[in-house]
Amino acid sequence: MTTKATPSNEPVGRLLDWLGLRRAHGALPAERDAPPDGGTRNLAQLARHQLISTIMAFLIDNDLEVSSSNLILAHAAFSGKNPPLARKIAARSQSADGISQQWLNELTEQDNVQPDRADLDRLMTRLETNLESFHVHAKEARSVTSDYGTELEQHVDDLEQLQKTGRIVSSLADLAKVMLERTRKAEDDMRKSEDEAKALRRSLERAKRDAELDFLTGLPNRRAFEILLERHFKEARAACEPLSVAFCDIDEFKKVNDLHGHDAGDRVIKAIADTLARISNDHCHVARHGGEEFVMLFRGLTPTQAAEKLDDAREQLAERRLINRKTDEPFGQITFSGGVADVFGYGETRGALKAADEALYKAKAGGRNRIEIAEPS
Repeated sequence: MTTKATPSNEPVGRLLDWLGLRRAHGALPAERDAPPDGGTRNLAQLARHQLISTIMAFLIDNDLEVSSSNLILAHAAFSGKNPPLARKIAARSQSADGISQQWLNELTEQDNVQPDRADLDRLMTRLETNLESFHVHAKEARSVTSDYGTELEQHVDDLEQLQKTGRIVSSLADLAKVMLERTRKAEDDMRKSEDEAKALRRSLERAKRDAELDFLTGLPNRRAFEILLERHFKEARAACEPLSVAFCDIDEFKKVNDLHGHDAGDRVIKAIADTLARISNDHCHVARHGGEEFVMLFRGLTPTQAAEKLDDAREQLAERRLINRKTDEPFGQITFSGGVADVFGYGETRGALKAADEALYKAKAGGRNRIEIAEPS
């Protein structure tokens, strides 16, 4: 005799199917869908993911900035390159004081942990890739848990209407309620994780910007300028526009440091950076190359036109009389010398930079406080 299923049993059947509790062909769905044995894992790739996850957790859990020094320090500690450093971090994390940014800064100075540019770029790229993957998976998981919770609510409603059908149905209803609560919590946790990923991404973007800025002057640094030079070189060549590059160097800067101290020397560097920044625009870029040296790029200007523009800035600075604010002593006349070269007058950008540098030292040898133009090769 065949028993016909009544409508009142349909919600129970739907729930059993959805929870994977009804057998089909003698096996549970989880058993039928299990992947075949014999799969292999890329252990090296797994180790890299674990390292990035450890670094991310270290920064987030201790409320630390995603800075160059923090990334290099964390990488050195957790990658196994610096076991003593790892032991210090582990011991500090177990202490009452915990890990703070100030303590890390002191630790960086003590251990002389300096960021390597290439390692930092690779580490930041991996971290950014990991963040992107985490962000995508967080959104997908939150969407799935939301759909899961909605469907589970419907099954709970169905079961609550069938409380009189027996103890097992009641137990299933209680189980489904617990699962619903856990689903909602998981959805909330995923939302928080997504917010943390967004915050970490913002910190990473800020760290990348900081890595291309000179801290003292606020100008782009040498690395940023080299990227800018290559871009303008390709664009200007395609548009058949002139492109000139220049080096500038503060005259007799060592005397300023010797007579007035390094703090005063830093203020002189900032004053000249401000002077050069005034002539910069979308087609004229200035960056601090290092020490008391600056580098400039002039898009759309021949070497002669660029030299004239740079010479105007030189004259404006030479006419100023700067004073040491702390001692009220005058610095005397502060000047700079410069060398200009035609970027397309050489085989590559490096050749143009070398020519501009040689023209700069020609200006130094010629009496300083002047601008020289390099002869094309």
